[in-house]
Amino acid sequence: MKKLLINSIILLIMIATASTSNAQVSVSVNIGLQPDWGPVGYDYVEYYYIPEYEIYYYVPKHQFVYFDGGQWIFVSTLPPRYKTVNLYTTYKVVVNEPKAYVHFDQDKVKYAKYKGSSEKQVVIRDSKDPKYKEAREHPDQKAAPPKNTEKKKDEKKNNHSDDKHQDNNNPK
Repeated sequence: MKKLLINSIILLIMIATASTSNAQVSVSVNIGLQPDWGPVGYDYVEYYYIPEYEIYYYVPKHQFVYFDGGQWIFVSTLPPRYKTVNLYTTYKVVVNEPKAYVHFDQDKVKYAKYKGSSEKQVVIRDSKDPKYKEAREHPDQKAAPPKNTEKKKDEKKNNHSDDKHQDNNNPK
């Protein structure tokens, strides 16, 4: 009787453990969407903040985000005033949070040390890591680097409602 009771308890514990161990794990990866000039070490990137020019780049929609005339402007290519931007050599900070630009005042202070920084980042284009092969072969990467010309006015405004990710500035 005692043996039956012990076996029953063990069986109940196994059933309870099996049903609770069915947890789901969700991992986001967007290496193939990251631009050729993005720094290596990140499987997922929502935004890059570029301290030198105080602009953002929204990876999922391939848009630069900058402040002009009291509003945030979203464009596929930068206007002429950013013609000196070299995206391959300027320092980029990964900011994985929705609408990162709304925290610009904090980001400007927090990442000021990278403004004019000579700290080098290895970019996806120059990486030998096989996981970046997909990024280099992605159709968006086969085009020439972004030109510094202004796009249509209808691209200037954009609403982002993706409230999914946390800030994570450390590479994986």
